[in-house]
Amino acid sequence: MPPVARKAELPSKAITLPEPRLDSKVAIERVLYARRSVREFSGAALDLAQVAQLAWAAEGVTGAEGHRTAPSAGGLYALDLYVIAANVHGLPAGFYKYQQLTHEVVSITEGDIRAQLAHAALEQTAIAYAAATFLLSAVYTRISEKYGERGIRYTHMEAGHAAQNLLLQAVALGLGAVLVGAFDDAAVRRVLRLGKADMPLYLIPVGHP
Repeated sequence: MPPVARKAELPSKAITLPEPRLDSKVAIERVLYARRSVREFSGAALDLAQVAQLAWAAEGVTGAEGHRTAPSAGGLYALDLYVIAANVHGLPAGFYKYQQLTHEVVSITEGDIRAQLAHAALEQTAIAYAAATFLLSAVYTRISEKYGERGIRYTHMEAGHAAQNLLLQAVALGLGAVLVGAFDDAAVRRVLRLGKADMPLYLIPVGHP
């Protein structure tokens, strides 16, 4: 049984991520054609540059005005991106929040929490064996204050955009990933110690196929 996560010492420690790569030899058409859900992983570690590239693809900043890789209604950005690291070179096992503007991750809790998270996700083994799992979580009030109830719909659209970006980037990196939407919301909140305003929408385990 992996150790139970514990609170990180304050102030939270920020880890600067490698700069994202802005070009590759992989055509977008080939990536679209090759994308498949991958639920079984080899156990090989990811490196920090791969985690950085995936985080940037999902929610990274792409310009001085703060625009991101995924569109957001009204530019209100209702989503937060987190990384549950377990087997990543250069990133100790733990739960991290991605800081888009600085391209950093900030430690929230320490330790390998895959077993607990997989249990909260109805025992889905992809989470138990992934080198890292990404969480897309929403704070609805960021967008509902302007758009009301319709803002929730816009947030779910935004989550789909960001998740697809991450999946396609995984393919371009030669990695496997799968979207997980079947989980106990309250249990995920407990395992990750999310706030009451945070609504988990997607878990995305990633690893080498």
